[in-house]
Formats: sequence, C-alpha cells, structure tokens
Amino acid sequence: MKTTALLLFTFAGGAYAQSACDQLKSLSLPDTTFSTVESVAAGPYKAPAQNADGGGATPGRGAGRGGPQAPTLILPAYCRVAATLKPSADSDIKMEVWMPENWNGKIEVVGNGGWAGVISYAAMAQAVKEGYAAASTDTGHEGGNGMFALGHPEKIVDFGYRAVHETVVKSKAITAAFYGKSPKYSYWNGCSTGGRQALVEVTRFPEDFDGVVAGAPANPHLHLHASGVERGKEEMKLSKEAALSPAKIETLHKAVMEQCDARDGLKDGLIGDPHKCKFDPSVLLCRNGDADTCLTGSQIELVKIVYADVKTKKDEIVWTGFEPGGELQYASLRSIPTQPGGGIDSIRILGYQNADWDWRTFDLDRDLAMADEKAGFIDAHTYDLSAFKAHGGKLLLYHGWADQAIPPGNTINFYNGVLSKMGSKQEDWMKLYMVPGMMHCSGGEGPDQFNKMGVVERWRESGVAPKEIVASHVSGGSVDRTRPLCPYPQVAAYKGTGSINDASSFACRLSR
Repeated sequence: MKTTALLLFTFAGGAYAQSACDQLKSLSLPDTTFSTVESVAAGPYKAPAQNADGGGATPGRGAGRGGPQAPTLILPAYCRVAATLKPSADSDIKMEVWMPENWNGKIEVVGNGGWAGVISYAAMAQAVKEGYAAASTDTGHEGGNGMFALGHPEKIVDFGYRAVHETVVKSKAITAAFYGKSPKYSYWNGCSTGGRQALVEVTRFPEDFDGVVAGAPANPHLHLHASGVERGKEEMKLSKEAALSPAKIETLHKAVMEQCDARDGLKDGLIGDPHKCKFDPSVLLCRNGDADTCLTGSQIELVKIVYADVKTKKDEIVWTGFEPGGELQYASLRSIPTQPGGGIDSIRILGYQNADWDWRTFDLDRDLAMADEKAGFIDAHTYDLSAFKAHGGKLLLYHGWADQAIPPGNTINFYNGVLSKMGSKQEDWMKLYMVPGMMHCSGGEGPDQFNKMGVVERWRESGVAPKEIVASHVSGGSVDRTRPLCPYPQVAAYKGTGSINDASSFACRLSR
C-alpha cells in the first residue's frame, strides 16, 4: 500500500519513530521558515527555553491569573514544529504547532494575553494533553508593551490580526501534512487579548474556526486602553490620601455585599448580577472623623471613578466601569497613580508614533478618534457576525463579574450589539455566560473552572447547545463549590433547599 509522503504515525516502544516528524523539514510553505522540527517524548510538560514563561494563563481550563496553580501535566509524545512567518518584509512572526500521538482529529489554536509577545506554551500543553493538535503565535514581536510598533506599521498589522490568521493557515497545513489528513474541526480558545483575537477572527476570517471560545475580550483594544488613561487622569486629580487602606477596602466591600449579595436569593459572598446593584458609596461618608469603618470625601470620589463608565463628551461609552463586588481585587482603589499605566502605548505608539508624546496633553475624544483612525483595524468594530453564523460557527463568550483588569460590561454591550444588529434570537450559535465572583479569566471567589472546549465542541459537533453550565471553585486542590453558570441575562438562583455549595440547589432565572 502506498503511504502519504509526509507520513502517518509509526511508533517504536510508545514513542515516535523519528522519521514521522523529521520529514516535515522538507515541507515548503509560503513565507515560512522552520526553526525547529523535533519529536518530543512522552513525559512531564516543560516549556521550551524560548518564551519559557509559558505565555500566561491556560485559557478556559482553570489555572490562570489569580487562580490556583495547575498540577504538572504529563503529555503524550508529540511532534513539535516551530517556524517564523514573514508575510510582509517587516514581519517576524514566531509560531508553533504541536501534534500529539493520540490525536483527536482536531486543532485548537490558543490566544494571548496583554500585548502578547510570547507563545502561549502552557495553553498549548493542555490542548495537546487532551488530544488536540495545538498552535500559538507571539503575534510578531517580543516584549510586553507597545514599543514594538514604533516605526513598524506592518508589525501593528501582525499584532492586530495577520499573525493569528497566518498561524491558523500554516498550522492547519502542517497538521494535514503530518497526519495525512486535515483537521476535522478547528477551534479557538482565548481570553483577554485572546478574546479580542477571537472576535477579530470571527469577523475578518469567519471560516477559520468551527467553534470559538472568547473570554473577557479586550476589544476594542484601543478603547480599553484609552479608557484606562482617562480613568488614571481622573484619579490623579485626587490627593494621595484618597487611596483606600486594606481595612477601608474591606469596609467598602462589606457594605456592597450587605446591600446586593442576597438579590439572587442567597447570601453566599457572590453577586449574581452586579448591574442590579445600585450601590452609592456616599453612604459610607465619615461623619465623626476618619476611621477604618468609613470613607472620606476624596475616597468616595475615587470609588465613584472606579465604578463609573468612561464616556466621551457626547456621552458615548468608551468602556464600562468596574463592577460592585470585586473591590478586594481593584488595584485602582489602593493607590493614586502618578502617570497613566500601560495603556498609554496605544495612544502614543499605535496612534501618534511618538515615544516622547506627553500624556498630560491627552484628550479622550480627540486622541481616541486619532488612534482609531490610525490603528482601529486591530479591533472588531462590527456587530455583524452573519458570515461566521453561516459557516456554522459557534461562539461562546464569557466574562467574570469581578474582573480586575477588564471591566466586564463591554462584553455585555458587544453581545447586545450583535442581537441588535442580527435579531434577538441568536442563541443557536452565540451565548454569553457571566461568571459571578470570577476575576480576570479565572481566579476569585466565584466558580471559575469549567470545560469551555467541551461545551463548544458538543455544541458544534453534536448540535447540543449549552444551557446552564456547571462550574467549580477549587481551594487547596479540592472542589469546594459548584454552581451553574447561566446564559445571560439569567442568573443562578437558590431553590431554597439543599447545599449552597452544590449546583443542583440552583436554577437559572432572570435576575430581579
């Protein structure tokens, strides 16, 4: 029988015969140079030396920013391919694809966090463990800020969308060459910047993926960062004494929970829908001198800034405020900044192309419009996802209500924007799950761990649309709470009997 030139699997003592992987060295793909093609034996996961920090959290599987550390992964044998892509003269996109011996016939491409600049190895490892061919990219640069874009317009394109799409195309081709057949299904799994990348993919390249998991999307990236600069400038107008001590933050958080925790039928340390929590921090104003049990006038002003939406002069929301209930995680409450944070690079570099631009001159309306004009193509600005829907794609959106990095209201606004554009009945291909108590991508007091890939797979492959999704909270390596996550705008409400830590004691209903 004639075999495929670029090989199927052969095994020797449970590991690859070297030729299966080695033959990929002769594969020729446009704009692609292979730097590593190697067989990796089964055993404990260890990140390659390059980008050894692993690229941050494993999206959609539990461990992540603020979450518990994942146990050591034991991986099957796999073929590792690392390549550099140069779709433009100034491109230098690093990508990798790992192909396991126990392939499930599918590919999972994983997203990035922040400004990217690293390959998300930890997320790739988890995908390989579960049988996927896994791929990731550094989006065409190294480093965790926007300085890579100074004088390099093509690298902005790479960061915005080209690196991901090129990685998808090349990783599918490499996977098909290695296994002798193309992946039956293609999935995206990303949170934060990976959430933005997801929305860009489903709008720009709707046929790249069959199912997409988009967590806490940093989209539009430019709007998120501009709002951070504006919020920082407002906070800088306050005195240093406006910062809240840990004791005062506890006082604030306790007051919020006392007013809003029980709205879903149970006082359990979680707010099912913070949008129903109309908390006014002015009720904590100190009446008889400063104390840990009250807030001064300037401290109340700081809290209001943190909670408030950032808006243009036309009252258009640039980004929503941080939600009541996550006070223990909000860094903005703990100190008054001396200058705006990392988001400034979206204005001074992506926009003005000037490393010496003076942030003191920042004007939200003018500078956001300028940045959108220069670099708005990096974001998804449309609510028309009809091409992705027509492709048969499934979109699973999620966001933690207590997100300390990306206020979650904009994800709701995006979801509602799609419904407004495409009609109210879109639940057969798009669903949003808001997670009470969850921080950025994972972590926090809420039920932050659930098998997002399993949900979107069943949805796409078997036509089983998710309803409520059982999620877990883990402490000390053990599950101490399960809770249903409900399709927005429903929340999990206590039935009145049963353990408050057992998902079966709750039912999904519209919030009150």
